[in-house]
Amino acid sequence: MKKKNNFKWYFLITILILYLILFFINYQAFNTSVLFFVELLKKIIPSLALVFVLLFLIDYFIEQNSITKHLKNNSVKKWFYTLIAATFASGPPFLWYPLLKDLNKKGVSYGIISCFLYSRSIKIPYLPLLIFYFGIKYTLILSITMLIVSVIQGLIIDKLIKENQ
Repeated sequence: MKKKNNFKWYFLITILILYLILFFINYQAFNTSVLFFVELLKKIIPSLALVFVLLFLIDYFIEQNSITKHLKNNSVKKWFYTLIAATFASGPPFLWYPLLKDLNKKGVSYGIISCFLYSRSIKIPYLPLLIFYFGIKYTLILSITMLIVSVIQGLIIDKLIKENQ
């Protein structure tokens, strides 16, 4: 674990040294790079701040027992709740596997788990960057398509697993 933390520091120090070298070798390139970074940061910070506030509020107010209750029912709502939860979920997917297995043992279907894992690919913190580089229209179409396909995938998995049991 310490090696990862040290790597982050080594990487940061290496980048700073490279920028320092660039400062002395080609000041114009250094200046252009720093100005681009500052302008990009000005555009992104308001969106990222909003995203972090939303993530904090969701993590603070939503409990696991409430999630399980809503994901076990047989209504359309469970798909909606799954999409919302997955979109706001953070961290690597393998950290979610134990929780998802526990939810499965409590009655949550494999289709819901599949929908959750698939729709996690929409990352709220990255949406501002996606919009910045590709535009709002592309981002909306991509995100909506991914959400719809994740539900279809979940329904197919539920059907296939029920047929094989």
